[in-house]
Amino acid sequence: MIDMKMERPQLSMASIAPLLPLLAVVCALLALWFSWSGWQQYQDGTRRDAIQQSRDGALKAIGDSLTAERQRFDQQLANPVLRAAIAGGDFARAGALLSDGWPGASDGTVLAPTLDSAYAALPEGGFGRLGVLEAAVASDATVARVVDTASGPRLALAAPVREADSVVAVALVMLDLKRVTGPLTTAAVPADTYLAVRQGGYSVVERGDASLSGGAEVLAKPVPDSDLRVAAAVPGVAGAPFGLDAVGCLVVAAVLALLALLAVVAWRAPHLLVRRSADDGADTDEGIPFPTPAAAGDASADPDQVPMTDAAAPVVATPTDTASTPGVQIEPGIFRAYDIRGVVGRDLSPQVAELIGQAIGSLMQDKGLQDIVVGRDGRLSGPEMAGGLVTGLRKAGRNVIDIGLAPTPLVYFGAYQLQAGSCVSVTGSHNPPDYNGFKIVVGGETLSGDAITDLYARIADGRLHNAPAPGRLETREIDDDYVQRVASDIQIDRPLKVVVDAGNGVAGELGPKVLEAIGAEVVPLYCDIDGTFPNHHPDPSEPHNLADLVKMVDRLDADLGIAFDGDGDRLGVVTRDGHNIFPDRLLMLFAADVLERNPGAQIIFDVKCTGRLPGYILRHGGSPLMWKTGHSLIKAKMRETGAELAGEMSGHFFFGERWYGFDDGIYSAARLLEILAAQPGRPSDVLDALPDGIATAEIKVDAPDGNPHAFVERFVAAAQFQDARLSTIDGLRVDWPDGWGLVRASNTTPVLVMRFDADNNEAMARIKATFREQLLALRPDLDLPF
Repeated sequence: MIDMKMERPQLSMASIAPLLPLLAVVCALLALWFSWSGWQQYQDGTRRDAIQQSRDGALKAIGDSLTAERQRFDQQLANPVLRAAIAGGDFARAGALLSDGWPGASDGTVLAPTLDSAYAALPEGGFGRLGVLEAAVASDATVARVVDTASGPRLALAAPVREADSVVAVALVMLDLKRVTGPLTTAAVPADTYLAVRQGGYSVVERGDASLSGGAEVLAKPVPDSDLRVAAAVPGVAGAPFGLDAVGCLVVAAVLALLALLAVVAWRAPHLLVRRSADDGADTDEGIPFPTPAAAGDASADPDQVPMTDAAAPVVATPTDTASTPGVQIEPGIFRAYDIRGVVGRDLSPQVAELIGQAIGSLMQDKGLQDIVVGRDGRLSGPEMAGGLVTGLRKAGRNVIDIGLAPTPLVYFGAYQLQAGSCVSVTGSHNPPDYNGFKIVVGGETLSGDAITDLYARIADGRLHNAPAPGRLETREIDDDYVQRVASDIQIDRPLKVVVDAGNGVAGELGPKVLEAIGAEVVPLYCDIDGTFPNHHPDPSEPHNLADLVKMVDRLDADLGIAFDGDGDRLGVVTRDGHNIFPDRLLMLFAADVLERNPGAQIIFDVKCTGRLPGYILRHGGSPLMWKTGHSLIKAKMRETGAELAGEMSGHFFFGERWYGFDDGIYSAARLLEILAAQPGRPSDVLDALPDGIATAEIKVDAPDGNPHAFVERFVAAAQFQDARLSTIDGLRVDWPDGWGLVRASNTTPVLVMRFDADNNEAMARIKATFREQLLALRPDLDLPF
């Protein structure tokens, strides 16, 4: 028998020697990289520790100062003479006594708990002062807050005055701002760090490098029992390789340096030995095998023996994985049905925004589009997110027109006004303050669905365009252009007094300006832009967010209350009588007006709108069309059908007639005032006369297993409803002659969205019970609040 054996290739010094110089260089470069990273991490840690110590010291000092002032406030309020003045109704005397003998205190004020005199003094009396008084009454506690006054910002303290179990007055005093700014003036703040005292989005005092202010919320800490916080920041440092700390980087650097030294020694050792042999006079053909340069470069060498480095392999990810680039990870869940949205610091960062911008720019490159408008809402993370986005767009060679702080409708308007055709609004819409996102228009088309997920796929597959030179960056201011465009089209027939509640969103400046330009008398409420939304959540579709607006309209005897969401593309309305006019009823009013000039026009509404809307449109000579929920889906359907008007239950309104077809809460408010001012009588009466029934607000239920779409598909397949018309264009809507019900999957959160509408209480109870029975039959553990 013949024994056949495979001969394995043998590694020898001769075979690896040509790679030793390269290995030495690579190890040396890596050692330098890790050393630099370690030094950076060390510096970052040192800076971070120093600024955190300064932050904590300032935090304690401010807290102690406020505690001392509250104690003095309590002592002043305990003055028997002051109490007697309050009991006798002499509030002016009580106010004078409040600040008497209190160093640094002034403007002592005591008011009745109804605060009628404070409201009557608006706007001269100041919303900030009134807000402190309201907060003291609402919280039944002493409130400390920085407010703006005619003489500049001051520290205000307000507290309820109680007798027995009732509040008999509210007291307020103004203090020198040094109570909260003083500790920062003595704090150690290195030049390359940042420290500030903040209240909402307002920086009371800042020290250090102001360019770091945008990221200071990461290290912010609240001052106990106040609306203040101390924010801090250090320069951004790239993450160390493999997440190592400073010590780990330096250890790795030392190991790599040693490997580089060993590689050099191994490479040079044969030469040294040969030289030594020659010096010893040994002239022989034998010696240590070492390839000559010719042998090292021998063309007969097997190319398959050359290892491929991982750097040559592309990063590949499917839409169900996590896409990654060096140091950056992108979660697919932020790419939603209508836009891109996530939590800053968890899902979104400037680096993620840059990749998204490059993906959008790559799509534009494919479509032959060059210019794009970028604007941002008032969130604290806006400057960083917009900055990253712009960097990515320019990296893809796109020319960016940055219009700065802007409601989403203004960004859309900019795409038309500046003839760009494409735009991105950096906004978290009505989500909480820690969210942000991107609403995207490319070539006049609002991206949604597959077009959104394709941006993720581009990043995951590495299909990003890198231009040979970055695109241009231009800044523009177009607020006045927008105001003039609206005011040139709309002027109301008679002045209407309206209260505008922007919920501290980005529409707070532009919204009142537009309504004043068309002839309205505007009283602003929460119109100072503050990305922390300190007063209420900027979502007018939730009735409880309109409570302050209802109260203000009533107190000021205004004709109407107008509410905008966080980025200004949605509208809410309340009447003088405190009625919340749901958007589907507003759409009736808009439809009747549009159809007067455009008989037979198509009017689109989403599946959440009232069943009385189609009949109303038909009676006014229009063509009703129900469609899927979602601003991008509605706009696409408008382009497809040529509709003159569309609306959603969420408060998005889209005017094709006289406007551009995008959702615009500010323009919609102007059109509403135009209609109401042209009709006699109170606006409340006109709105209350619209067909109405019994309807629920949106009911949101946590989806089983966090997957609302899967549950709705099962529900559509299993549900059985008698004597009803079923629609499955978006979830399941079931219409009876006296009402309807809807179950659909939210495209933005893992919840089921439900709504019910009926002609009377009996029909409502029957429809709810029918849906409840069907839903629980499919999933008995559903927590249904009806």
